[in-house]
Amino acid sequence: MSTPAPQKEQFLVISALGGQTTTLVTTFTRLCMEQRCLIVSSRMSRHGTCSALLLQVSGNWDALARLETLLHTVARREQFTLSMSRSTTLDERPQALPYNVFVTAAQRPELCGELCAFFQQLEIDIEELFSFTYMAQHTGTAMLNMTLTIAIPAKTQLSWLREQFLDFCDELNLDAVIEPWRPVH
Repeated sequence: MSTPAPQKEQFLVISALGGQTTTLVTTFTRLCMEQRCLIVSSRMSRHGTCSALLLQVSGNWDALARLETLLHTVARREQFTLSMSRSTTLDERPQALPYNVFVTAAQRPELCGELCAFFQQLEIDIEELFSFTYMAQHTGTAMLNMTLTIAIPAKTQLSWLREQFLDFCDELNLDAVIEPWRPVH
């Protein structure tokens, strides 16, 4: 007699946009709890008058299906913009080292794309990206501040990567640093 193979954990990734941060978060967390789904990770941020919520939720197939159905109904009623996608765990990830990249520079529309293309050419995955613009206090110059968390393949020689990155930053006149990722306590 054989035992059934264990089911892979299933995930639902939810992206929602709405006007009120508290209403958005409260509504989605309550619905997840009511359907016995676990919020694995979440991020919420305000962008002007729009709030963005990103959730990764786990649960059995039935619970996730019920949650999907409910979310569509609530999104229409509350006038949220909603996008959902089923996901699974990443079973086979190559060995990689987590690093942070911090960049400060004068704001240019193409800058974010150039940075992402640099890491893409080197086959380095970007795990997380956070950026914001601001006006420099003393000069009034529009500035960009960007933080990326990247996964450097373990086979990559770090001194070579640092050299490539510093050359790239010098060409674009960026103030940047690349350093090992450290957990925040």
